[in-house]
Amino acid sequence: MKIEKISWHGVDAVLLETNVYEAILVPSIGANLVKLYNKVLKIDILRTPTEDEVGTFLLRPQIFGVPLLFPPNRIEDGTYTYAGKKYQFPITIPAQNNYHHGVIKSQDFTITRTRFSSDAVEVEATFHSNRINDAIYKNFPHDFVCKIRIILTDNELTHIVSFNNLGREPMPLGVGYHTPIRLPFSENTMKSDYKLRLSVGKRWELSDRSLPTGVLLDLTEEEMQLRNEGMTVTGKPIEIALTNEALTVSGRPYNGAILTNTKNKLAVFYEVDNEFKHWTLWNNGGEVDWVCPEPQTWAINAPNLKLPAEVTGMQSVKGGKTWSATTRFYVRSTNKL
Repeated sequence: MKIEKISWHGVDAVLLETNVYEAILVPSIGANLVKLYNKVLKIDILRTPTEDEVGTFLLRPQIFGVPLLFPPNRIEDGTYTYAGKKYQFPITIPAQNNYHHGVIKSQDFTITRTRFSSDAVEVEATFHSNRINDAIYKNFPHDFVCKIRIILTDNELTHIVSFNNLGREPMPLGVGYHTPIRLPFSENTMKSDYKLRLSVGKRWELSDRSLPTGVLLDLTEEEMQLRNEGMTVTGKPIEIALTNEALTVSGRPYNGAILTNTKNKLAVFYEVDNEFKHWTLWNNGGEVDWVCPEPQTWAINAPNLKLPAEVTGMQSVKGGKTWSATTRFYVRSTNKL
C-alpha cells in the first residue's frame, strides 16, 4: 500500500497504489483522477494525458481522467432562475450560445486527508468556494465546500464527491463526470473488439443546439443494444442524451457502464449510485481511442426544462446540509456474471 506526492509530467500529483491497482490524482486541476491502472491484468482504464498532451489537459481537463463537471453539460444561453434567484454564466460555446461543464474541473483542490489501512489507501481533496475565492462564486454566489475522496483497494476504486452548502439559501446542484474510458484497454486488442453496455431507459430528443426539447423517446433498435448485448461505440459519431434505468447484473440492479473486451471477456465496470439519473454518451466522432459514458445527476439544461424535477433530476442542497454521490471502477470477467 502506498500514498505519495509525485511530480507527474512536471505537475504535482498524488500516487495511490495497492498490490493490484495504481491511481494518480492531480489536485491542482479539479482533483482529477487522471490514471487508473490494473497492474495484474495490464488494463489501463482511463484516458491519461501523455507528456505531449499535458498542455491540452491543463486547458481542457474535461477530456482526460475523471473530471468533475458542475454543472454537467449545457445551460441554455448561460442562464437560469432557481428559487427566485437568477444565475448568469459566460457563453463557452458561441455557436450554440450555451454555457457548459462549469469551472470546478480546473480549480485547485487541497489535500486535506490521507489514510492507510490493512486493505485500502485513501486521499481526500477539498475546494472551498466563497466570496473571496471567486472563480466560481462570481457566477454561482454560494458558499460551499466540495470534497473528493478516492479509496483504493485491490478490488476497486471508489470515488466519492460531496457538496456542503455553507449558506442559508438552497443551492441548485447538478453534477457529472466526463469520463473517457480507453479503447482498447487491453494489449493485443483492437477497438472493434469492444462493446459497451449502459443502464439507459429513454433518449432525450435534442435540438440543433444540443439541448433537450423536453420530449423523451424510446430507444432505437441499435440503442437497445446498450441495455442488452452491448453496442460497438467506434467508427461512427455518437452523442446522445439518455435517462438512467438499471440493468440486471449478477441478479442485482446495476447502474453504470460495462465496457467489455469480447476477446477475453474482461470488462471495465463503471458503477454509479442512484444519484445519477441521466447519461450522455459521446465518442468525439468515433475515431478516437476512448469513449465517454458521462453520468449526470440532472439532465442537460435541467434548470430550464419545464418538466417535473423527478424527470429532469433538478435538485438543490438546503443551507447547512451536505449532498454526496459515489461511483466505482473495477475489472471483472463477464464469464463469471
